[in-house]
Amino acid sequence: MKSTLFTKAPAISADRERELLAFKETSGITIENLELLNLAFTHRSFANETNQDVDNNERLEFLGDSVLGMCVADWLFTNLPAKQEGDFSKIKSVVVSEDSLAMVARSLGVDRYLLLGKGEEHTGGRDKKALLADCMEALFAACYLDSGFEAAQQFVMRYLEKQIRSVLEDDYKRDYKTSLQEYMQKRYRKVPTYRLVKKTGPEHDFTFFVEVDVNGTVFGPAQGNNKKEAEQMAAKLAYDQLVKPANS
Repeated sequence: MKSTLFTKAPAISADRERELLAFKETSGITIENLELLNLAFTHRSFANETNQDVDNNERLEFLGDSVLGMCVADWLFTNLPAKQEGDFSKIKSVVVSEDSLAMVARSLGVDRYLLLGKGEEHTGGRDKKALLADCMEALFAACYLDSGFEAAQQFVMRYLEKQIRSVLEDDYKRDYKTSLQEYMQKRYRKVPTYRLVKKTGPEHDFTFFVEVDVNGTVFGPAQGNNKKEAEQMAAKLAYDQLVKPANS
């Protein structure tokens, strides 16, 4: 299905056209309307600063969120007949998360194609997880509008199926350090601090014990085979006691 929607996308120069065609080839996205593709890369900051009369990718992002959700839900329902609704929800929440989508975006080099305003550029916008994840959703929507649901589903699952299988193999585990930090930044405008309490055992087989301070409340110590793993386990202790109850 060809998109007949009028979109006020930024003008496409010859160099920009080559960039967009290169993204099409490397990503495998099915889309003919380069204006629509360009719009998917257009951040609000660019639209606000340019002297062109252009839109941004936020409407596409809104639609793409639903396209993504449907694609992942359909795959889970079709391929995991032994799982229940609760399992689907847990898996889907990790797969469509900001962390997951940002990881896909980085693998596709999405940061190189973003159109950003000068302010956003100077504050590291190309590496912001939220911005990258939003752009991926906009790309899913652009593919859907241009070529239909089947094409969008193929594009989504080309990259998200790997994420699903990774979540299944990891028993739905999440990055607790990142999740806890995001929770703290929103609630307290602070970040958690980790402290190595001790390490025990022979040099070739240490066990690390770490505790985490969350706004004055200490959780742990938790143990792991390395410092990173112990920090994750300490973050999980805090997350399970603070964040889960707040979200339930």
